[in-house]
Amino acid sequence: MNYDLVEKLKKELQGYRNSVKLEKIGTVVEAGDGIARVSGLTEAMSQELLLIENSRGEDIPAIAFNLEESFIGAVVLDSAQSVSVGAKVKSTGRVLSIKVGKELIGRVVDPLGRPIDDKGALFHHPEDADDYLLERSAPSVVDRESVNAPIQTGIKAIDAMIPIGRGQRELIIGDRQTGKTAIALDAILNQKNDTARKTPICIYVAVGQKESKVAKIVKVLEEAGAMKYTVVVSAPASAPASLQFLAPYAGCAIGEYFMDQGQDALIVYDDLSKHAGAYRELSLLLRRPPGREAYPGDIFYLHSRLLERAAKLDKKHGGGSLTALPIIETQLGDVSAYVPTNVISITDGQIYLESQLFHQGVRPAVNVGLSVSRVGSAAQTKAMKKVAGKLRLELAQFRELAAFVQFASDLDPETKRRIERGQLLTEILKQNDREPLPIEEEVVVLYAALGGYFDGMPLQQIKETEGKFIQYLRALHKETILEPIQKTGEFTPDMEAMLKGAIEEFKRSENL
Repeated sequence: MNYDLVEKLKKELQGYRNSVKLEKIGTVVEAGDGIARVSGLTEAMSQELLLIENSRGEDIPAIAFNLEESFIGAVVLDSAQSVSVGAKVKSTGRVLSIKVGKELIGRVVDPLGRPIDDKGALFHHPEDADDYLLERSAPSVVDRESVNAPIQTGIKAIDAMIPIGRGQRELIIGDRQTGKTAIALDAILNQKNDTARKTPICIYVAVGQKESKVAKIVKVLEEAGAMKYTVVVSAPASAPASLQFLAPYAGCAIGEYFMDQGQDALIVYDDLSKHAGAYRELSLLLRRPPGREAYPGDIFYLHSRLLERAAKLDKKHGGGSLTALPIIETQLGDVSAYVPTNVISITDGQIYLESQLFHQGVRPAVNVGLSVSRVGSAAQTKAMKKVAGKLRLELAQFRELAAFVQFASDLDPETKRRIERGQLLTEILKQNDREPLPIEEEVVVLYAALGGYFDGMPLQQIKETEGKFIQYLRALHKETILEPIQKTGEFTPDMEAMLKGAIEEFKRSENL
């Protein structure tokens, strides 16, 4: 027997076996409304990327969503019209992920990481970019540390009474057209004002929004110079429900990349009500049983999985953080509906915006009584903590008295004084959109208002006087008062004495 010939044959067969690429192939047995039922891929993983071949021989991405005994319910991630019964479906063996890197900063992408801003390719060398799974486990308890540094929004009412910390999850909730997006946008714009700390990378996730609104937001960010540290992930109302469902996870994966680099990141989910609606649509198409208000029961688990990924990591794990600002739209102020109650219970507090306040001209229309931050003063600088300590109490007393005395004709002097003071503080807390204030200017304005220096002034003059006061301090006391507060975050007795003197000078110069 010729052993050389046998060995040669063995080698040839081995080489042939290695050159064959085996693929798991399934078949579409039902298609429609962005959903495809696939047979023959019984080993597919949950959230696995599948490729469905269309009539032109192109591969259309889909994800394995429902894993049944004989079939897979797949969600098509692109134009669903070109998927037909009998089409071949290839298994990739990869769970859905997104390419992340510093090149994303300043760009507008879709939930699959594809650029949609006409600025060319994202990565010059895609093989060097990191792949981050859209679904990832949240950092464990031992990997985290308590929230101890603030994210300044530049909005006086929020920074003073409902502070947000780096690593916190603070819900912005209210009816439509009450200024929810405006608050989130101001928070992004204000990050360049906080020069005492490194500017966080901001991610704005637009779910089911009008394309004109997203374009307007991108324009505002570009004009303010905020796109230098911002990524926009957009799945507009015209996008398939599958992409709207994936958008928050894509944004979160991008935020986690920067958190893992030891940086701070701020992510805005605008909004999770539309995200829940997209998930409901997919679930009902996949014939999952509807639950309360026709939402599947796992919508709570869906949002808790997403929001738990916001964290403040300890020094051993790089010390990065991911702060989440989810937005929820209520119907006629009903916070007891299914999705609002779910998200309220997951987050570390909420900023509640009220339609009635908004129509009264109080902007931002923050209801101080129903808004809360469960992190509280741990997320404030010492200066803000010292100045704004009694603000919430005074406003709460005013709201209570104002409701109580609207039917009373004559008031005692003490009640009258408290109502006038409450009106003055409400006026001071009013702020225009896209005009966030640096922390040092917030501190000096609130100190002057709470110290009684504006008392007795006509309400219609308050905003004008506040603007003049800030201009006065910027011109004459920038280095002695504003910069020390901004750099140290402290408000020492010496600084307080200098500020008192500056306020008196200002009042004399303005004949107040």
